[in-house]
Amino acid sequence: MSTALSPLGPGLLGTREAVDTVLADFLHAKARSAVDGRLPGEITQVLREFVFAGGKRLRPLLCALGWHAAHGVGGIGPLIRTAASLEMFHAFALIHDDLMDRSATRRGRPTVHRALADRHRSSPRHDGGEHLGTSAAILVGDLALAWSDELLHTAGLCPTRLAAVLPVIDAMRTEVMYGQYLDLLATGRPSGATDVPLAVIRHKTAKYTCERPLHVGAAVAGAPSGLLTGLSAFALPLGEAFQLRDDLLGVWGRPDQTGKPALDDMREGKHTVLIALALQAADEQQTRLLRTHYGNPDLDEVNAEAVRAILQATGADLAVERMITERYEQTLAALADLPLPDGTRHHLRQLAEQSVWRAA
Repeated sequence: MSTALSPLGPGLLGTREAVDTVLADFLHAKARSAVDGRLPGEITQVLREFVFAGGKRLRPLLCALGWHAAHGVGGIGPLIRTAASLEMFHAFALIHDDLMDRSATRRGRPTVHRALADRHRSSPRHDGGEHLGTSAAILVGDLALAWSDELLHTAGLCPTRLAAVLPVIDAMRTEVMYGQYLDLLATGRPSGATDVPLAVIRHKTAKYTCERPLHVGAAVAGAPSGLLTGLSAFALPLGEAFQLRDDLLGVWGRPDQTGKPALDDMREGKHTVLIALALQAADEQQTRLLRTHYGNPDLDEVNAEAVRAILQATGADLAVERMITERYEQTLAALADLPLPDGTRHHLRQLAEQSVWRAA
């Protein structure tokens, strides 16, 4: 089964390409204005390289599916530009997330702060451009946030539709910030409690990645509140399953498929459901080994393999797989209850399958 999240079928064929065209044209215009105004053009260049380095475009696809779910009619130009604004916001979130996680790579390439540090390696600063790279990446992320607003407000939505979309965007942004803050507090301090990592998953992934993009697209089409509730029943368990899969990939994923080093999450000491379940079931020796190696920034592959062995010996990996399956089944049950066009139902099911059972 293919794990690629490609554009989906009639009515959605080319959604990704259309969003990428909007983003490319927007960033090209910004680059031209930077040159004309003698502004630092490398900002738009670095952001463009990051945006087009890969990515599933999952949020724009779900935004388009939300529009179709609400029986959207008329030209799709405003929808596509709104979907592009979600991808630009995602660029902001990832750039800052990589800074907080001190990640060196994203999608198989240097993260923005690393790329900027490398550009200014010859800086007279004693740290070889590290501080400059970090500071500049914060600004690039901030600019992506501002430009996501610009894309939305120039999408061509009528006042009524824009008024319906803005509260959803505001809620999405607030929720992901809360989720990120919870993640920061919990990282490096994992415990056997699953309530914190589940709260992080709910706000940082389930609502941000799945629920709100569907709501945004549906709001663009003028959906009633009842449909939004039904879409939430589909999206929230899907988003949780998506992140639980990501947690497994953070331990067992292949860097050539995931695009990031295999040990990043373990070195950071991410408080995931996986590690919480392992700590619940671990004996004294296993707990001691987990506490010693998980979250150690100098973790090597030998000790990482010892951590993986404990995660398997305690049955934590299989427990997470069961949680994924349960949430996937909840997703499909909610989908069956939604009053959707047949094509949209098919595309949502296909996207759910690809998201949950992916290898990257």
